[in-house]
Amino acid sequence: MNKRWWIIGLVVVLLAGAWYLFRPEKAFIDERVNEDFPDVTLGADNRDEDEEKPRLLAQGEFYDVAKSAEGKASIYELEDGSRTLRLTDFETSNGPDVHVVLVDQLNAADNETVKNAELVYLGKLKGNKGDQNYEIPEDVDLNSFPTVSIWCKRFAENFGAASLTYTE
Repeated sequence: MNKRWWIIGLVVVLLAGAWYLFRPEKAFIDERVNEDFPDVTLGADNRDEDEEKPRLLAQGEFYDVAKSAEGKASIYELEDGSRTLRLTDFETSNGPDVHVVLVDQLNAADNETVKNAELVYLGKLKGNKGDQNYEIPEDVDLNSFPTVSIWCKRFAENFGAASLTYTE
């Protein structure tokens, strides 16, 4: 009888561990987010009258890789000089441990490219549907990171990506 309870306990622990790793409910639950565009104002005294802010620096359309992905990725420079990645009309699959990253490759059309690339993590994916913003650290050279990837870190899987075209 005692051996039976040990086996049941072990099975429960293994099932809980598998649930934590794979998070199967995420495949059926959408997380929708609709963030407004960042509102940063410095006042007329601090603005260069010839330069309009926010200023679009780059943009691209998402394409499917391991999962379906659609929407637009745009990078803006805001009035205070900070930069924001904005995902609009965005939609992909949900999953565990999914991040938004900048990739130092021109095209991230497979998992291996992203796995072996230099990445800049911008944050956990806020939702698998909707408009959202991610702050880009000021020390990141955008010309060195021409692609945005939706990267599942736990399974090293590139859900989708957007190759950016810079406006300058």
